[in-house]
Amino acid sequence: MDLNRYQRQWRFAPLGEAGQRRLASARALVCGCGALGSVSANVLVRAGVGFVRLVDRDFLEISNLQRQVIYTEADVREGLPKAIAAANHLRSVNSDVHIEPVVSDLTWENIDSLAADVDVIVDGTDNFQTRFLLNDFSINKNVPWVFGGCVGAEGQTMTIVPEVTRCLRCLLPEAPPPSATESCDTAGILAPIIGLIASAQSCEAIKILSGHVDAIRRRLLVVDLWDNQTRMVGLDALDPANCPTCTRREFPWLNGHRGTLSAVLCGRNAVQLNFPGEQKPDLDELARKLAALGPLTRNPFLLRLQIAPYTLTIFPDGRTIVAGTDDIVEARSLHARYIGS
Repeated sequence: MDLNRYQRQWRFAPLGEAGQRRLASARALVCGCGALGSVSANVLVRAGVGFVRLVDRDFLEISNLQRQVIYTEADVREGLPKAIAAANHLRSVNSDVHIEPVVSDLTWENIDSLAADVDVIVDGTDNFQTRFLLNDFSINKNVPWVFGGCVGAEGQTMTIVPEVTRCLRCLLPEAPPPSATESCDTAGILAPIIGLIASAQSCEAIKILSGHVDAIRRRLLVVDLWDNQTRMVGLDALDPANCPTCTRREFPWLNGHRGTLSAVLCGRNAVQLNFPGEQKPDLDELARKLAALGPLTRNPFLLRLQIAPYTLTIFPDGRTIVAGTDDIVEARSLHARYIGS
């Protein structure tokens, strides 16, 4: 490793040469290569983290370029998966770093193979199901992770180090129902909040990977760039004794008992998604959230949204049928994008 490449970084005294050398031997997983993930991956690779695995299930669209900073119009024209396009660009940025792209949906079945050999996980996901899976894995396997999320002009981030900090489930015992949350597709997103939150996440990851866990932020950071508000929410009052993850060692997302159950519907070019144990959606509230996105049908039995070439039908029991594809990964991505979680 040529330390001169990173001299502006290691001359920052709290990091130092020793910290830089630790980064060179460290391993990171960036889960999701969209807005947050693309910024985080860019920062970690430029910082000289020795191994960076990029996991993402999605392909690029032209609307991604407004905020997903490492991609180009050429990537969109080629129809590249985000993980592949990100790896292509980042390899030209820093040949010191081994970059491993994985085009896959992160699930309870494959998370061990993708995350067991890393030193930190950076959250670039778009849904709470995956975040609760990451939290289960983190606490169960003693791997730190950095949560992040943005919508509109607001973002938040929290660092979870097992046995050191509170975990996501200490803060949020249950995933919110889809009707209670917005997404970038329903509420919009301003690019500057992405850069701010992802940079904060990346800095926390660098602290952990360079051996400075004592310097991590132990509070939830919440920023609204439009209203010019910043809050640091203390977490010490959260009692880990009440947390089913930290104390009772319950890992339902990691064990496959919670999350998404999927099934291809034979002969219908459709996928059914089911969310056992999750809160049921408020279809009236969901209808108001989705009304501007496309033709909408609402009756006492279902809510149906048409976004060509797909039709999403949501039932009161929480099931969703995504018509227009028989690809489970694509169906999950569409659900996260338009409905949430």
